[in-house]
Amino acid sequence: MAGEPQADCLFCKIVSGDVPATVVRETETTVAFRDINPQAPTHVLVIPKVHYPDAAALAAAEPAVLVDVVREAGEVAHEDKVDGTGYRVVFNTGSGAGQTVFHAHAHVLGGRGLQWPPG
Repeated sequence: MAGEPQADCLFCKIVSGDVPATVVRETETTVAFRDINPQAPTHVLVIPKVHYPDAAALAAAEPAVLVDVVREAGEVAHEDKVDGTGYRVVFNTGSGAGQTVFHAHAHVLGGRGLQWPPG
C-alpha cells in the first residue's frame, strides 16, 4: 500500500534501523544520511519515512512531507556549510534518470563546483 514500508526497499530498511547508515539529521517525517558513493564532498540523501517510489508520487499523496524533505535538504546544506557557496538538490525519477532505489529521495550535493548541465 502506498506510504507503507516495503520489505524489499533499502531506504525503508534504513528508516526502520534494519540497515545501518551514517545519519546526519532525523525529524518526525525524514531521515538524512551520507551517500555510500559520494559524488561531492557533501552528498547526503534526504528521504521521507513514508514509502513512495519517487518525488512526484510523494508530492501527489503527501505534499507536506515533500516540503519537509526539501526543508531538510536546506538544513543539511547549512550544517555542512555549503549553503553559502552553493549546493544542488536533485530528485532522480526513473531508471533513465539514474534512480536506483525506488523510494523518493533528494540528493544534497555541494562542496565542489557543480557544472551545468549535469552529466
